[in-house]
Amino acid sequence: MPLWKIHHPVDAYTPDDKKQFATAITSIYEAVPIPRFYVVVLFEEVSAENFYVGGDSHDRFVRINIDQMARTLPGPVLREWWVHHLDEVIKPWVGDRGYDWEFTITEPPFDLWSLQGQVPPPFESHAEKRWIAENKASPYTQAEKLPVQLALAPGTVGGTW
Repeated sequence: MPLWKIHHPVDAYTPDDKKQFATAITSIYEAVPIPRFYVVVLFEEVSAENFYVGGDSHDRFVRINIDQMARTLPGPVLREWWVHHLDEVIKPWVGDRGYDWEFTITEPPFDLWSLQGQVPPPFESHAEKRWIAENKASPYTQAEKLPVQLALAPGTVGGTW
């Protein structure tokens, strides 16, 4: 799941702003595609007397922590592209509103994560496609762990690679 923790000044966002910002964030992951319910966004208000940058109180700053365990970014070119892509998604909600901002991305191990007691299915597997369609976690079979491209012909028991 991508977990976004957005630390922001008090009253920086209305409830509608938060909904729209969270929807914009969810959309970028949905395009990967990953299930929408993987995306969690937490808005955390921080008063100016509790927000310091460079040792000074800062009331126009947004700090975002992003944990991405559903996918990892292979290689420096894709990592740089993703950072720039996220900056473009974030900018209307922070930079265009006069806030300074920064974010970091961490990539916790995929195999140390579960949803509703289920280890998430492999990328592009039948189970993941079902989770995307149903927008919820549910049990899946060993056969559903196969990538969609390796689907067996109807009525077959085995197959060749």
